Amino acid sequence: MIIAQIESQIRYLTNVNGETTDVLVPIELCQQLITSINSDNASGLAWIDEQEPKAQILAELQESVRQVAAGQTFPVSELWDYSKRFD
Repeated sequence: MIIAQIESQIRYLTNVNGETTDVLVPIELCQQLITSINSDNASGLAWIDEQEPKAQILAELQESVRQVAAGQTFPVSELWDYSKRFD
């Protein structure tokens, strides 16, 4: 979204002296901006994912590989429900 499109959706509030005090942003635009701010353009990952310690990522990957090797698999629906707890 280009700046002109963003600016056309924003409304400004002023006080009795005519000073701008607040900004109103439509919910959809606000969500898009937050998503954009919170994700890394290079990797596409959310900021929080970029900050996860590499040792923790490795440990989780190793545990997943161990579970697969042991025949412990899960239906996709169960994994999806599990991932929703972290949203």
